[in-house]
Amino acid sequence: EESEKLAELNKNILKRKAQLHEIEQGLPQKNSLYLNIILGDVNVSILNRSDKVRYKDDYEKFKLILNVIGLLLSFLNIVINYRALELAFIFLLVWYYCTLTIRESILKVNGSRIKGWWRLHHFISTASAGVLLIWPQGEPWQLFRTQFMYFNVYISLVQYMQFGYQKGVLYRLKALGERHDMDITIEGFHSWMWRGLSFLIPFLFIGYIFQAYNAWTLYKLTEHPDATWQIAVLSILFLILFVGNTTTTMLVIPQKLRGRIKERYRLMSLSWAMKARQHNKGAQYMSQLKSFPASLPAETWTRSVALRARTPRGGQEPN
Repeated sequence: EESEKLAELNKNILKRKAQLHEIEQGLPQKNSLYLNIILGDVNVSILNRSDKVRYKDDYEKFKLILNVIGLLLSFLNIVINYRALELAFIFLLVWYYCTLTIRESILKVNGSRIKGWWRLHHFISTASAGVLLIWPQGEPWQLFRTQFMYFNVYISLVQYMQFGYQKGVLYRLKALGERHDMDITIEGFHSWMWRGLSFLIPFLFIGYIFQAYNAWTLYKLTEHPDATWQIAVLSILFLILFVGNTTTTMLVIPQKLRGRIKERYRLMSLSWAMKARQHNKGAQYMSQLKSFPASLPAETWTRSVALRARTPRGGQEPN
């Protein structure tokens, strides 16, 4: 009985927190420093809930469409070695990641719970694309070019799979009340993806290893006679992306496993409590049977015990 009361109390606390969060999201929020620098003193709070969800859906469509365009351009760059096509693709990366950082900052103001690393990941990706854009054409670039385009093809395919599956899982969890309306798809792995999306983990780690391989290749290219400063900077940025992505994903897995173990123990304790309660009821029933004289018929015993069970503690029979 105590465990049931505690579970009900925890449920009510979570419900009140969710209600307070919903009320808070209806109030105007302050812009982040980044938004103030980019947009100036403009209020980007969206007070209407349906407008917030619509803006979030537009963000998801934007990512999906640009991901497909990036996949096609990177594939074309593998087939065709043309400088203008390379620059068009890299400029698209710069614009894409810049736009993502702005849109995610607006979503953050309006209640989205995107984690810090995945936002920082897009800022670092913006810087990487900017350095790639000003990397002068030469032998070092030609040595790295094909590997970089294959990397983008692979990442685009993995992200396309992620966006498609994540939208389905998010929709189901929102319908069950387990996720917030403003939660968005991300390039990495989060705890809520454990249900139905754990098969993506190997593909993600292959992408992270590819980032480490890019960092190593660029590090070796710094020894080239025609090497420029962009090569060393890109090597460091790819290494940071590899370490950050791998660490963040690795932290999610043991955290989720611990959560599953706790949930299993909680269910076991509830099962034991229910069994103990049923045992106590059975013992009480048997003690009531023994309190009657043995000469009474069995039907009279059963009727009397049932009447006692329905009688309130005050002693009066129910009408």
